Amino acid sequence: MSRVRYDRLPTEQRNPRSVDLDQLSPEQLISLMNREDARVVRAVARSQGSIARAIRLIAHGLRCGGRLVFLGAGTSGRLGVIEAAECPPTFHTSPSLVQAFIAGGRSSVFRSQEGAEDRAADARRLVRCRVRTGDVVVGIAASGVTPFVTAGLAEAAKRGAGTILITCNPRAASAAHIRIQLSVGPELLTGSTRLKAGTATKLVLNMLTLGAMVQLGKTFGNLMVDVRPTSKKLRARAARIVQTVAGCSEPVAAHCLRQAQGRTKLAVLMAARQLSPPAARRRLSEARGSLSRALTL
Repeated sequence: MSRVRYDRLPTEQRNPRSVDLDQLSPEQLISLMNREDARVVRAVARSQGSIARAIRLIAHGLRCGGRLVFLGAGTSGRLGVIEAAECPPTFHTSPSLVQAFIAGGRSSVFRSQEGAEDRAADARRLVRCRVRTGDVVVGIAASGVTPFVTAGLAEAAKRGAGTILITCNPRAASAAHIRIQLSVGPELLTGSTRLKAGTATKLVLNMLTLGAMVQLGKTFGNLMVDVRPTSKKLRARAARIVQTVAGCSEPVAAHCLRQAQGRTKLAVLMAARQLSPPAARRRLSEARGSLSRALTL
């Protein structure tokens, strides 16, 4: 394997617009950061084609019984952990359906272990134990050369998983099935990829999970119909969704939600089509989880 020239990585270059960073007033610094962050949005827009292909790959994998796995180190790993943690409450998915592996293990979520990103063997071992054919593994590596990520993706491909790489290095060499290459330019603070690279990565992760879940029928229009109502706010949201879609009163929505044990889709079907909980479950199953289809059966 050829030696990595870290000094040539896009993520390690100095930003000519921030060479006097330490001389800026807070107002000047904020203005500069805002202009640089605008570059992030444009970089993500230029990668729409590869992001769309990644959404289709993830949706297909989940539809066929696979799982979605995020793989990363440092900031990239933490972003993957956040994304995986948000899926169960938002889309009522099983915690095992969307997972995240971070270099250094769980403690790295709260305290940085920078050397963990070089442990390629750890990634290979994790993937061999936890990834199977049909899964989709999303490697997140701003530099594109993180050993933990590159080794994990290679091992995942050997095991028959779909592979996606998210990187801010347009020249990153990877055998991933899909590469999402985000040209955000050098960071304001040289090498600090928690800044623009982190923002770009988060934007893409939002697109991947929301896009895949929409494909799987986890939404109705722009309503979160698979929300898990585990707090006062979410219970109120679920009730509003039932009222909006079914066109029913608040008491009817509350009654159907209780009968459906908090399952918002079921409650909508019960209220809209005067169905019992078992009948609503059967209809939703026939529609493969899509509320839109279930309402038209």
